[in-house]
Amino acid sequence: MAYKTLYRVFRPRTFDEVYGQQHITDILKKQVMTGQLSHAYLFYGPRGTGKTSTAKILANAMNCLDPQGGNPCGKCEVCTGAANDAFVDIVEIDAASNNSVDNVRDIREKVSLLPALGKYKVYIIDEVHMLSPGAFNALLKTLEEPPAHAVFILATTEIRKLPATILSRCQRYDFKRITEEDIVARLREVAEKTGVEYEEEALCMIAQSAEGAMRDALSVMDQCIAGQDSLTLGHVNEAMGIADTERTRALCGAVLGENPAEALGLLQGMLKDGIEPHNILRDIIVELSGQLAKEAADAYRCANLLRVLEVFILSLIHISEPTRQAEISYAVFC
Repeated sequence: MAYKTLYRVFRPRTFDEVYGQQHITDILKKQVMTGQLSHAYLFYGPRGTGKTSTAKILANAMNCLDPQGGNPCGKCEVCTGAANDAFVDIVEIDAASNNSVDNVRDIREKVSLLPALGKYKVYIIDEVHMLSPGAFNALLKTLEEPPAHAVFILATTEIRKLPATILSRCQRYDFKRITEEDIVARLREVAEKTGVEYEEEALCMIAQSAEGAMRDALSVMDQCIAGQDSLTLGHVNEAMGIADTERTRALCGAVLGENPAEALGLLQGMLKDGIEPHNILRDIIVELSGQLAKEAADAYRCANLLRVLEVFILSLIHISEPTRQAEISYAVFC
């Protein structure tokens, strides 16, 4: 059997397993329990925060033969089929590759058909912002007058690209970036279930680099533990091409101490070791931000830190592949 990545193996199966989005899952569970379901939902938020997973759980729960507290039971015929992506009444569509008018017309023709096994025929349209203007117009008609058995769940990271006419016909749920504490808790749980020994610092580093995306965190963890049964901070630094805390702190000290020779020497050493310039800039910003919080009482010190932070943040925004080393060298020298 082909190897399955961690984020697929540990994809949430119930609302209670979705980390960091309780403000959404609590409402959806109540809707399932009371039967007061909407005909159209819109899940919006950054990548890797659980939009598609929550959509699948909702589709499963509303068709489950024996829901438990708003969650799918995980045992009935519907849940078994949904777990294997084989339940015919849940249709998942990637709008990035199915974005034409003809694709939406095909949905309109089939949506009137009654569900084969479940109570609802659910269409999950991922990356819905990728639909063409004509496709949005075709979808609008279906959202205006949907059959009683049809439910649409739209997911997007770019809500500004959706027409207002579509937005006004959906219940909107905004997914937040997942906190580092929640990501660490999930990574710890995964490590314990897979029998991987871990360093707490390694989990924290992965959570910090994931920037609120659980899927990204699990993907990095998968990469770091490939072929081994332990997870250390060294594994994470090597796999992600990032500097250790001591080197980053030394570089920040050289910059704040206005020692360009030492700073550029440290920088060249990092680049020579294969550490990505983007990661160096990000780690410098994180380190300086921490120092700024500690020096809040010293106005002069804060002003200097803010000036340095501004230079590095602007460099991170403008950094590009051809000029990235020049950009970071310029930032350090300034």
